[in-house]
Amino acid sequence: MGNPEAQGPPEEQHLGPVVRRREQITPGTTDQRLLDTEGGDSEWVHTDPWRVMRIQSEFVEGFGALAELPSAISVFGSARTRPGTPEYEAGTRIGRALVEAGFAVITGGGPGAMEAANKGAREAKGVSVGLGIELPFEQGLNPHVDIGVNFRYFFVRKTMFVKYAQGFVVLPGGLGTLDELFEALTLVQTRKVTRFPIVLFGSAYWGGLVDWLRDTVVAQGKASEHDLLLFHVTDDVDEAVSLVTKEVGR
Repeated sequence: MGNPEAQGPPEEQHLGPVVRRREQITPGTTDQRLLDTEGGDSEWVHTDPWRVMRIQSEFVEGFGALAELPSAISVFGSARTRPGTPEYEAGTRIGRALVEAGFAVITGGGPGAMEAANKGAREAKGVSVGLGIELPFEQGLNPHVDIGVNFRYFFVRKTMFVKYAQGFVVLPGGLGTLDELFEALTLVQTRKVTRFPIVLFGSAYWGGLVDWLRDTVVAQGKASEHDLLLFHVTDDVDEAVSLVTKEVGR
């Protein structure tokens, strides 16, 4: 194998699919860095290659937990919705009605509107799923979740919302709810996913947004008139469930 002491520095270094040359060549080998425990340095767990492994593990855990889930609807809404309010009660009725229509219910697993939908699903003896997210102010999964998965990364969590749902019901919510809504609209508009229903519940809450989309975004040519047909707005629980049922062929 030769004497490594007698050899000069390499001109090119191959680290799996990565090639390093000149000043970018790193000393030692990957195995050496893996097996060398001197110094107790733990910074490697925060490097980008290690994050890739954690991202991969989140996809594997999510796919594994949800692969056998029956047909489901993702319900979004504010974590700040208080129990006893009309919005909370509507969320509970929607969760219950979706189960009675043959669906599992997926939420973000938190309090407020998410808890309400999970509560309704559980009361109807359906499958109640919560996909949580690690946040500085995280409150944990609500007690009505039967299958729960916690994620570090928003984009992995949002993949699960889309992959395992046949439609979305969107209750009044804040920036997180808007993020999920516009992600869904974009995926449907660009045909990255098969067309599925998106129902906005609460015309008084969503009316201003719909007006802005029509009178500003579409009017200035930033979207087409047809894009306004990608979603429905309703104040009626039965109609919301009917729209989902009709468009997914139930």
